[in-house]
Amino acid sequence: MLHAKWLGNHPNVLIENISIDSRSLQNGAQTLFFTLVGPNNDAHFYIEELIAKGVSNFVVDHIPIGLEPKANFLVVKNTLDSLQQFAAYHRNLFDFPIIGITGSNGKTIVKEWLNFLLSPDYNIIRSPKSYNSQVGVPLSVLAINEKHNLGIFEAGISTINEMEKLETIIKPTIGILTNIGSAHDEGFANIGEKIKQKVLLFQNAKVLIYNKNKTVAAFLNPGVKSFSWSCKDESADVFIVKKSILDKTILKVRQKNDHFDIKIPFQDDAAIENAIQCMMVLLYFGYDYQTIESRMELLFPVEMRLKVKNGINHTTLIDDSYSSDFQSLKIALDFLESQKLYKKKTVILSDIFQSGLSNEELYSKVSQLIISNKIARVIGIGETISQFKTKFLNCLTFKDTEDFLSHFDQLSFGTETILIKGARTFHFEKIVAALEEKTHETVLEINLNAISHNLNFYKSKLKKKTKMMVMVKAFGYGNGGFEIAKLLEHHNVDYLGVAFADEGISLKNDGIQLPIMVLNPETTSFSAIIQHQLEPEIYSLKGLRAFLKIAVQKKLTNFPIHIKLDTGMHRLGFEEENLDELISILKDSKSVVVKSILSHLATSDNLQHHDFTISQINLFEKLSSKLMRDLNIEPIRHLLNTSGISNFPKAQYDMVRLGIGLYGISNNPDEQPQLENVGTLKSIISQIRKIDAGESVGYGRRFIAKKTTVVATIPIGYADGISRHWGNGVGFVTINHAKAFILGSVCMDMLMVDVTEISCKEGDAVIVFGESPTVVYMAEQLQTIPYEILTSISQRVKRMFYRE
Repeated sequence: MLHAKWLGNHPNVLIENISIDSRSLQNGAQTLFFTLVGPNNDAHFYIEELIAKGVSNFVVDHIPIGLEPKANFLVVKNTLDSLQQFAAYHRNLFDFPIIGITGSNGKTIVKEWLNFLLSPDYNIIRSPKSYNSQVGVPLSVLAINEKHNLGIFEAGISTINEMEKLETIIKPTIGILTNIGSAHDEGFANIGEKIKQKVLLFQNAKVLIYNKNKTVAAFLNPGVKSFSWSCKDESADVFIVKKSILDKTILKVRQKNDHFDIKIPFQDDAAIENAIQCMMVLLYFGYDYQTIESRMELLFPVEMRLKVKNGINHTTLIDDSYSSDFQSLKIALDFLESQKLYKKKTVILSDIFQSGLSNEELYSKVSQLIISNKIARVIGIGETISQFKTKFLNCLTFKDTEDFLSHFDQLSFGTETILIKGARTFHFEKIVAALEEKTHETVLEINLNAISHNLNFYKSKLKKKTKMMVMVKAFGYGNGGFEIAKLLEHHNVDYLGVAFADEGISLKNDGIQLPIMVLNPETTSFSAIIQHQLEPEIYSLKGLRAFLKIAVQKKLTNFPIHIKLDTGMHRLGFEEENLDELISILKDSKSVVVKSILSHLATSDNLQHHDFTISQINLFEKLSSKLMRDLNIEPIRHLLNTSGISNFPKAQYDMVRLGIGLYGISNNPDEQPQLENVGTLKSIISQIRKIDAGESVGYGRRFIAKKTTVVATIPIGYADGISRHWGNGVGFVTINHAKAFILGSVCMDMLMVDVTEISCKEGDAVIVFGESPTVVYMAEQLQTIPYEILTSISQRVKRMFYRE
């Protein structure tokens, strides 16, 4: 299949698993590992480690020195191309309808709704989660087996020349083009080029379903039949009139001479458009109107995130309570491993549907997954999984969710990480509610995908051998310390940086293994630093002598320390006049070893001070070279912070320190659009009231209504970190995509906003900051810096971590 060169000793091997992730606990003797090479990582580096874990079959573009006799190798020119070729070959083994979905928005929702609508009649294979990339698509397609009779795959592209490859892999017989929006605009010359590239997915399809549009139609292959719909153009194959009633929408549908009504439980335009796309598939498949109406009315909001939540009794919850299929279980177990706070791992799992396997084969495979992922306990919920209880080592089963909840008080949950994964029909949200730690309704959502994206963005700017330290001080710049540190450990960064010892001690106690440097250690914390194997920054002779005194008492040898030089920041660090004495002390000591030499740039974010920064770089080169020469050492040298990485790439030395950039904030306006927003501060509307002209809002009557005004109260205030200067009409929140300006003063626990012109109700979501307003915008309006906005969010605001 791959036109590969074979080098190996054991050709007769059964392959049951394809992998691209060296960290997955599912890798084993029957895994074929594709060693992909990306802009920031080369999987060939991990082959030796994988061999030690039992993996013996690899697709590579070269064999690392010394490993040839140790495993089976298929040598190819490009490993990603080979993965895609393998998937395309596998796809061609099957002949049943394949639905291919692309567009800017709505792909995953349409896919999940179609799965729900069609699953009573088909055994469906679909993309797990949002696996729609150049890597995700082949991994999805490789899961097809002989029991499936319908496929639903989504395809996403970010630039030209990508869709042709995905079309070859998916080969859709039925195409769906969802909404075309602004996502990934930067990868295309214009909207026409974007449409032209996306519709390449359908070049060999039998039919294309789309919202009739002249711009789109101009790029369609005339040889592909279209089945169009519209709410505006009556010449479409299906014409629809929308009518809102309470919290539902009535779709009055006309197809040729037939008329019928469909009721859906949504009112927002995006959900309505996605629902219509699904209805069109049902019409194309020939479903009768009564069946379409009865199923469409049961559509539900799709949860596309794996959420990390704090649970009762020192537990961490991984909430994946809306899906249960074999492929997404594998993904969820990998996520569980990457985010576990506690060593003990528990899985609460419902019956698994649509695997394409017999129950015997399915639950045997599930059992293998559970064992390979070192799950301590399985709680099975459902009649089918209960029948296969004996396949799991430590397993309790219940016939349904209510049965589980009735026994909840008898079950012991504590000091463990719990994956909650169940099909929607089992209503596992009730289990999440029972296990979740109760907090108030304001939450800071942290997008772990965005952190990974931003990390890789800055990694792409580094030379291949440049190491990276990531700053997680100040509770991860307000975003959450441990959870982000765990993700960074998963990404194999080289160092973590904290400001004070207690931050590092907390991370070590939570199980973080990465080396941690303490930037501002107090002399009173030196003993604790040593005890917890942290590495102190030493910036003064007084501090050095104090640390050495304790080191000698503890009979330490070669304990790592980091020497800070002052090159112009004039905050902390050794100056040139101190170096001779510093060198003399270090020469006489065997208790410590200089692990790194560092300094801090004062103006790397402001190119008006370019010459000053260059002078700092030159002084750092001079002073660090003297230390290295006189001490005869070769430590890591690091100088650049986030803005330094972008603005002074020649000064990378051996390592850089990434800080605020990880959290999606750059001082460079050209760079900011390339970063993804990490934190979204959300709340809800607690109460809505109407006041008359002359009435006031809040303390001091700082807002007096000039007309009848509708006021919404939001349960967040300055005790949660919202500046009082953000009140009195300066700032706003976003409600249902509209700006709601703050009325009067920000209170300790609440603020009030004007919703006179906004359609909303009590309980509706409120965006305090995120995409709008951004933290950067807030900082500009308040004449401060984004760091202060982020780090001001108090600990009483719950952090909720999720992965798309």
